[in-house]
Amino acid sequence: MKKNKKKTVDKFEQAKDIFRKHGGVLRTCEAIESGIHPRTIYAMRDEGVIEQLNRGLFRLTDAPPLGNPDLVTIALKIPNAVICLVSALAFHNMTAQVPHDVYIAIPKGSMEPRLQYPPMQIFEFGGEAFTSGIETHELDKVPVRIYCLEKTLADCFKYRNKLGLDTAIEALRLYVERSEVNVDKLMRFARICRVAKILRPYLEAML
Repeated sequence: MKKNKKKTVDKFEQAKDIFRKHGGVLRTCEAIESGIHPRTIYAMRDEGVIEQLNRGLFRLTDAPPLGNPDLVTIALKIPNAVICLVSALAFHNMTAQVPHDVYIAIPKGSMEPRLQYPPMQIFEFGGEAFTSGIETHELDKVPVRIYCLEKTLADCFKYRNKLGLDTAIEALRLYVERSEVNVDKLMRFARICRVAKILRPYLEAML
């Protein structure tokens, strides 16, 4: 009996080492590929050694708290998604809003992802509107794709009817006040998003 218990503890410690090498978070498929048996994963969960963040996504319970659990979950579960609009504004500290949903962009025509958590608002971007302006930021040791600030501002004007024009104007005002304004970069993304004529007058009035 003691021998079996020791064997289980050894398996747990080996698995915990693998989790730590991956920042404390692993998808089931990654855990199995790294040598952790499925039975060990669920035994660790049942013993409270790991917690289930989402379906097929686990983290060590003794790992430091995640600073950005929602964004990390999105990055791990929906790798083709890009954090956009209000969530990207919040990341760049360009809004007073605290979004209850995570705003994500996915390629136009792709299958809509389904997650129980976190709640999401999903937008389909096509062509350059999806592929341009993507930055990769490491959050909690996980690479997370987020649109750069200038692309995000252009997107907010593009989706002003859904977000509210006030949200886009306020974000632009904060950008002018707090950041080194890159007019060329901002207008390049505005042209990609087809909002150059709408955005320019507001920008010129603030400069």
